[in-house]
Amino acid sequence: MSLSLQESEALFGRMLDGEMGDAEIKATLIEMAERDETSEEIAGAIRAMRARMIRVSAPEGAIDVCGTGGDGAHSLNVSTAVAIVVAACEVPVAKHGNRAASSKAGGADTLEALGLNLDRAAETAEQTLADLGIAFLFAQKYHPALGRLAPIRREIGRRTIFNLCGPACNPAGVKRQLTGVARPDFLPVYAGALEMLGYEDAMLVAGDEPLDELSISGPSSFVRLGQSQERISPEEAGLPRHASEALKGGDAEYNAATLRRLVAGLQETAQDRAYRDAVLFNAAAALMVAGHANDWQSGVEEAAEAIDKGLAKALLDCWINF
Repeated sequence: MSLSLQESEALFGRMLDGEMGDAEIKATLIEMAERDETSEEIAGAIRAMRARMIRVSAPEGAIDVCGTGGDGAHSLNVSTAVAIVVAACEVPVAKHGNRAASSKAGGADTLEALGLNLDRAAETAEQTLADLGIAFLFAQKYHPALGRLAPIRREIGRRTIFNLCGPACNPAGVKRQLTGVARPDFLPVYAGALEMLGYEDAMLVAGDEPLDELSISGPSSFVRLGQSQERISPEEAGLPRHASEALKGGDAEYNAATLRRLVAGLQETAQDRAYRDAVLFNAAAALMVAGHANDWQSGVEEAAEAIDKGLAKALLDCWINF
């Protein structure tokens, strides 16, 4: 039986506060995942997590770009690159992320390989957000209540409601968000949850593969809060399609080197071109959510300019050396 928002918030509050046994937690999470969580349950769990997270102050208009993960695509780090490019377009980005869960290298792993000191990035997050317009909020540092649940989640070994909650529990309290969900059919449910949580604007996206981002290889679905689900293809944003194999990532060092080539403006290989266009497509969505672009094509153009003028590279270098 599904829970109301208030019931869900109370249940997850008990879970996060250590008032439930491991067996009960495991059974609850599996039961919800197997029948699919409701909008009310997701919103309640998010409210419980937000009430217990360590908060960070952010500039007005700050956004986040991240995904729920779990698409199994092992692709290059698109949302990490999008965060850098969008911040270079003068939109403050509070990038909430973690180490790899289902991929070979998560956002944290790749940024570390680029030379970002994750401990220092956490200590200086408010300052870099204010001065540079970007910060990486390493999830495990801001959600201490989740620590005791980690072994239980590993034991379950599959997606749970916490994967869905993570993107909406940004410590900077952003009011605008681009979120990738690896299940196109789940976008309306997730949108329903976010509509209960006071966002100014959000776009939820899913590639058909499935991917927890807009696909550069074929059609994707997206939902803006308060609107109906729509379809989008790369061509509608003025971009060509690329084979999904061209976006295959590797370990953190490999993904970091590819991101370096992206911000350097290199377009020499099929992977360079596919990665650039995937980042431009998703950056366009983020710029629309931020109110900096009116449509897909103008968003793509603004993002491309940030790369080609060297603004994204300069921002990344400043951030690493901060």
